[in-house]
Amino acid sequence: MKTDDLVMMLARGNIAVAPRAIERRFVAGIGLGAIATILLMIASLGVREDLVAAAGLPMFWVKLLFAASLALASLVAVSRLARPGVSLGLAPVAVASPVLALWLLGLASLVAAMPNQRSALLFGETWVVCPLLIAMLAMPVFIGTLWIMAGLAPTRLRLAGAAGGLLSGAIATLFYSLHCPEMGAPFLAVWYVLGIAIPTALGGLLGPRVLRW
Repeated sequence: MKTDDLVMMLARGNIAVAPRAIERRFVAGIGLGAIATILLMIASLGVREDLVAAAGLPMFWVKLLFAASLALASLVAVSRLARPGVSLGLAPVAVASPVLALWLLGLASLVAAMPNQRSALLFGETWVVCPLLIAMLAMPVFIGTLWIMAGLAPTRLRLAGAAGGLLSGAIATLFYSLHCPEMGAPFLAVWYVLGIAIPTALGGLLGPRVLRW
């Protein structure tokens, strides 16, 4: 919404908003983006063939828990940043907590491993493509999240854009985990986080341009 349009609407007194309009906008933007992301993942990468067996391993659920908790925390941040004057509250702590927990787990795993095993734990077999694939899968939700906030009234544009990128990266990571064979905590702590950082940085760059109203 443009500033002139807002001023005219306020001058006319026509400020009624349809019930649950904001919630419906969030559901549409993120829901459609998430559907597009999982379809893109299945079409381009596919689900790992040993998914049932992998589901019996604790690290598989660590991957999902990390991505899901980060997605939930970043969703709270996005919903707050999309509205003017709303405090972030504990959202930054909630965002940082799963990342710090994964880093500590990765560090502990490296320390406990034999020296000749550390390189394999850190780089796995897919470190070259992993961050780029996560960033690619994040794009549908990234676009949907920016669309959501562009229709509201964010005032901290760079931070709002970064939060939208973080949300899209976390959701992409959640779905990418169904394809990725990597299970090492050091690998996840570096390359998964880097993959999420790419759309986060992109959102921070684009926020002041695409979210201005």
